[in-house]
Amino acid sequence: MSLGIWQVVLILLVVLIIFGAGKLPRVMGDVAKGVKNFKQGMKEDEDPANQRQIPSDDADAGTTSTTTTGQAKDEAAKS
Repeated sequence: MSLGIWQVVLILLVVLIIFGAGKLPRVMGDVAKGVKNFKQGMKEDEDPANQRQIPSDDADAGTTSTTTTGQAKDEAAKS
């Protein structure tokens, strides 16, 4: 099921009424930033180059765990 031209016009009209003409560019900019950040986060999760080996808490066993760089920074901040 696809949207027809009248459905799109109706949706745009409702958005314009709710947010007003003054706030609409700011709202759309915020939506665009959110989508951009989401895509960037998904890309970082899929990229194996962003993963590195760090020692685990059980250093006596000689095991390492693979975490993303963001997780490694969080773990470093905790210690």
